[in-house]
Amino acid sequence: MRLRLFSVILLVATQCGLAAAISWGVAHHVLDRPSPIFAPSAAVGTIVAALGQRARRTAELMVGVGVGLAVSDLLVRVIGFGLWQIGLVVALAITVALLASGHSGALVAQAGGTAVLIATFAQAERGLQWARIVDAAVGGIIALVVVAILLPINPMRILERAAAPVVATLCTQLREVAYALAEHDRGRATRALDQLSAMDPDLGRMHEALGGAEEVTVIAPARWQRRHDVEHYQVGIPHIDRVSLEARELARWAVTTLEYDEPVPKELPAAVEKIAEAVHLLRREARAGQPFDQTYAAVLDSARLAGRAYRKGRKPFSDAMVIQLRTMASDLLRATGSEPETANRIVREASMV
Repeated sequence: MRLRLFSVILLVATQCGLAAAISWGVAHHVLDRPSPIFAPSAAVGTIVAALGQRARRTAELMVGVGVGLAVSDLLVRVIGFGLWQIGLVVALAITVALLASGHSGALVAQAGGTAVLIATFAQAERGLQWARIVDAAVGGIIALVVVAILLPINPMRILERAAAPVVATLCTQLREVAYALAEHDRGRATRALDQLSAMDPDLGRMHEALGGAEEVTVIAPARWQRRHDVEHYQVGIPHIDRVSLEARELARWAVTTLEYDEPVPKELPAAVEKIAEAVHLLRREARAGQPFDQTYAAVLDSARLAGRAYRKGRKPFSDAMVIQLRTMASDLLRATGSEPETANRIVREASMV
């Protein structure tokens, strides 16, 4: 996975180095800050945030600094400096930040860090509050300039690379389920189920990549022309999520079918094989920007075979797999942009042939 994402990793690392250098230079040479250590820190913190959350991360940095300054400065003026005062100031700053945001993150971390600085160093170093605000603003803004203008990511590249392991696992393991059903190999079906159940990290990375692609097509002028392409992924990815869950259920019913030694109509593994082919074709045609003609054909073939298996089998566990196949077929059609009612009707009509 790291090798597949190497170019993205290299780009993010370069963005961090460039943003840190520029933010230091701006704060030191332009704003005459002697040691602006928080400017590059804020820049790096913004860039290494999850893809799609960098603008939010900058806002959280600023708000967190403001919360930490407000709470700590007010309390220090009232209760003074000391051991117990530091603990109280930090605890109250964290409490206010958590109540304001509802979750931990950059806002809370900045509020706590700022409170520590004010409670411990403000007496010895005047103007620390203003310096902290300036550094956070410079770092966050420079980070956004770097990721939006100087070195924006290629949204389609990160989407395609994040989607690749999801599609590969679905295709491979659905074919394993098909083979297991054809050969009555329960162990193979169980292994396929285990692999499908371990897809959550890949699905999470795919959603993170989608968030990053959406963000960069909004804030990076050089990537505005890719908005339409990203919109295809916005439509398709939620349905791929559903297909991955349905594939797990399909594999689970396959294991149960083989465990109870139910007869398996030959059309059933063929239908599973076709749905795996449809997943592969969906990604290939989406990458090429082609109409989804081959995906449609494979989906309809799967629905027809599933319908024949249902009419021939009439066994409870096999019937459950047919239901999953029809649901997967509908979701794959919806991933291509079909309306729900249209997708359901097409699958239903195909399954009756």
